[in-house]
Amino acid sequence: MTPTTPTDACTSPARVLVIDDETQIRRFLEISLRAQGYAVLQAHDGRSGLETLATHGADLVILDIGLPDLDGHQVLAQLRQWSQVPVLMLSVRAAESEKVAALDAGANDYVTKPFGTQELMARVRGLLRQQVLADASAPPVYDDGHLRVDLIHREVQLDGAPVTLSRKEFALLSLLVANAGRVLTQPQLLREVWGPTHTEDTHYLRVLVAKLRTKLGDSALQPRYLVTEPGVGLRFVGG
Repeated sequence: MTPTTPTDACTSPARVLVIDDETQIRRFLEISLRAQGYAVLQAHDGRSGLETLATHGADLVILDIGLPDLDGHQVLAQLRQWSQVPVLMLSVRAAESEKVAALDAGANDYVTKPFGTQELMARVRGLLRQQVLADASAPPVYDDGHLRVDLIHREVQLDGAPVTLSRKEFALLSLLVANAGRVLTQPQLLREVWGPTHTEDTHYLRVLVAKLRTKLGDSALQPRYLVTEPGVGLRFVGG
């Protein structure tokens, strides 16, 4: 069998978004990635990186931890609210705890600077092979003409009017919207919104869901968006 390459016939080159504030690193990565047949997008800070991903999409993100505006971990946390695109973290911090924190937060791989080109390209190829295109292309905005949830700008509107949500209310809603149609278990939701020490605190979730339903004009008896699966968890259903 002939190995598949990023530029095989009938396929578009895989798009790699590089988010790094160092011009030399971005230039080096662009040259290296283009030499392997990849299309390259660049961003010099976290916010522009998120905007670029939302606007243009990408098949892989190479994300530096030390950014001038948002810390790389913050960028990763925001990105994971609406996309499952593979993320390769870069950092000069070699501590095992730093790597574990990044991987636990949703990074797919971690490379310490300075790095070898061949090793980095091998990791890129590996991540792209594992990519699930359906997840990577999840839209960052949900809009059914009644409810609009912008996961990038953290804005919610109901019939054109802004809806003010608390940080945890938005975290719960964004998690459900990003996994629309899929049941998320109570322990999953509690772990993601409150942390790993609160997976048994189901009353937290009940209270938050009730508040969120009120603000969205939703009903527990006839849910339009937030469906409770008794004894299991929650599911977001779109209109």
